[in-house]
Amino acid sequence: MASIDVKIEKLVYGGEGLGHHEGATVFAPLVLPGELARITPVEQKKKFIRAKLDAIVEPSPERISPKCKHFGDCGGCDYQHIPYERQVEYKTEILRETLRRLGRVDWKGPITAHVSQPWQYRNRAQWKVRTVEREERTSGAQRSVDGKEALRIGYFRAGSTSLCAVTECPIISPLLETTLLALREALAAARMPRGLREIEAVVNETDTKVMITATFAGFPAKAADHAETFREVVPELASLVFHDPSHDRMELFGPGFLEYQANDIAYRLGQFSFFQVNKSLVDEMAREVVEKDQGGRLAFDLFSGVGLFSVPLAQRFEKVISVESNPAATRDLELLVRSGGALKKIEVRTMDVSRYLEKNKVKPDLVVLDPPRAGLEPGDAQQIARVEPQRISYVSCDPPTLARDLAAFQQAGYDITSVDLFDLFPQTFHIESLVRLQRRK
Repeated sequence: MASIDVKIEKLVYGGEGLGHHEGATVFAPLVLPGELARITPVEQKKKFIRAKLDAIVEPSPERISPKCKHFGDCGGCDYQHIPYERQVEYKTEILRETLRRLGRVDWKGPITAHVSQPWQYRNRAQWKVRTVEREERTSGAQRSVDGKEALRIGYFRAGSTSLCAVTECPIISPLLETTLLALREALAAARMPRGLREIEAVVNETDTKVMITATFAGFPAKAADHAETFREVVPELASLVFHDPSHDRMELFGPGFLEYQANDIAYRLGQFSFFQVNKSLVDEMAREVVEKDQGGRLAFDLFSGVGLFSVPLAQRFEKVISVESNPAATRDLELLVRSGGALKKIEVRTMDVSRYLEKNKVKPDLVVLDPPRAGLEPGDAQQIARVEPQRISYVSCDPPTLARDLAAFQQAGYDITSVDLFDLFPQTFHIESLVRLQRRK
């Protein structure tokens, strides 16, 4: 398709800029409002064009040089061309507009922004492992020592499932980046099993220990020997799991968990448990969700994970019911609860949230929600409203599903009292928010 020039009008959720061309709405990445962008359509319908960026004909005065040399090729970041303060401002505008456009939630009050350190903030990374892409094979140096194609490590390219092999990643913690580069060298030297396909690494809050889950297409022979190689390559390794999902096979080397300190609480984070990825904001977010609430008799923590909110809620409520469908996460929380004290107030339920809500008959004072990107299941908002909690605190990682669910809560008799934005994902389009609701009198 031929390239076209489009004036960018605004940024929208998803990391793209929006413009118009001959009656069609155009979406293009890596742009800024006010810029004239030369683009090539890659998907085109009658009133819709999605495009790739060819060049910036008239740049915005706000545009800056990206910090990472892989920006624009790697699919991990969207906003490195935007100063960090403006990223937060744009995200605030996008959140407000998305709530209004998709949920008809016209929030006119302030949106309180909680900013992060803009770089080296991630405590978790997920890397893909593949052979060298055909177009990248330029020399024998890309071959492993046994003559086979070398394995490379990195992220998927933007809008693709092909590998962008990286030599740096400025958004991950220093230890994660050190681990990435050490694994890169080991893969190039053919020290890792050929069936390796993905590595997930998590560090503790002091960035001194790392936990790794290695996923394989075919479980490796001599697994213990390969585990020892991992320990040599990554000296800070605290726990390691080899996982072959196709054969449902797993082998653990180490304790199977990492301790992560947040707000003076030592959370237990297992190999297959989820925890917030931003090490500079996790404490502040937990405090904001819990400490602004007045406390009371009973609180629900739904989609509770390892208990980031459940544990501090137990210090303000007589009882906390924690509901989570991931058994690995609930086991982590149950083991923490056994340590006693105020934690004994937490009742842990390993079950689907929708199923729990259907069966529930007790009335909580507060419901804390932290659902996955898909938001609540149909009918969940009505089931929550049925037991008449006075307050709801909704933590969301996806503005479109948040808008939909807030509309359902408003229809069920709840009003928004405050909106906070936590920039857990600097340099990307992702938005984490906290919306508090109060039951109408």
